[in-house]
Amino acid sequence: MSKLFLLRALLEKHNAEALLLRRVSSFAWATEGAASYVNTATSEGAASLVVTREKAYLATNNIEAPRLREEENLAEQGWEFVISPWETPLKGLNDLLAGKTIVSDVPFGAAKDVSAEMARLRAHLTPQEGERLRTLGRLCAEAITAAAQGIQPGMSEYEIAALLGSEAQKRGVQPIVNLVATDERRYRHPLPTSKPLERYALLVLSGRWLGLVCSVSRMVHFGKIPAELEQKTHAAARVNAAFIAHTRPGKTLGELLEIGQAAYAEAGFPGEWQHHHQGGVTGYEPREYLATPGGTDVLVAGQALAWNPTVQGAKMEDTILLGAAENQILTSTPLWPVEWLKTPGLPPVPCPLILER
Repeated sequence: MSKLFLLRALLEKHNAEALLLRRVSSFAWATEGAASYVNTATSEGAASLVVTREKAYLATNNIEAPRLREEENLAEQGWEFVISPWETPLKGLNDLLAGKTIVSDVPFGAAKDVSAEMARLRAHLTPQEGERLRTLGRLCAEAITAAAQGIQPGMSEYEIAALLGSEAQKRGVQPIVNLVATDERRYRHPLPTSKPLERYALLVLSGRWLGLVCSVSRMVHFGKIPAELEQKTHAAARVNAAFIAHTRPGKTLGELLEIGQAAYAEAGFPGEWQHHHQGGVTGYEPREYLATPGGTDVLVAGQALAWNPTVQGAKMEDTILLGAAENQILTSTPLWPVEWLKTPGLPPVPCPLILER
């Protein structure tokens, strides 16, 4: 349980007696990928972790305890179980925290909020987490490829989302973001509707596996691609290439956002970045934290990022892992045509275009 060292350092920093972790992402990070949720739509799980200077507790109810003990093997990791009856699920947790000075990753009574600091801890991936993310990237790429091959004109966005979700689930990946836009729908976050596909579809997937999250978006068009859509796609590709090529250890997220802003302007779409966030650091959340103007977070090798430049219906999104020598795109999809874009002094970047069917 090497991560206990990091958690106890956080305790010392804030001069607190107990650290409470209730977020699903924090729980997974601290337990090497264990799942604390039942309802996948909530950010807080049915089990919590409490770390003091001497002990490490897992507080849950009598429904969840057997699975967490037997299938997730958390007792073997050294977590001391505190089990409450299902009808009073927080009793054990409240007893543990009674009278203590607390820091927490969610609002909880008088606890001090350390959610931003926890996001930074989760974002610094170990080599083992990097390997898990590589596997997840491959699985997400396979899922979106299979879905793109299976869709047909006339299918509703609901049906396309069901196909994408099924392809993810059959690979053991939970589709925590599953968005579909067809034809003229140009929303940045297109929740699926009953609208049928005519010619064009944008598929967006953020998949979770062993706690980690990987994101990928792809475009599919039936028949000849309109010139306007091609123009916007190539513009998004230029921004995508600028982001990925310049994303290196030592860069700040604020510097990278400025590079993206300049790329939008050079591609003929100045100000387009203001219509949607451009992405940021990923890990146990789709974005642990975003690239914002003036952002001072400095990137280090081993971190993962997902950029998502968009130009009025055209979108690029891949998850990358920063290496000491070069970046690795984890969500490559060989089925799609790519445009290799060169940034002076930096390696070329393959940008996925529109799959024409």
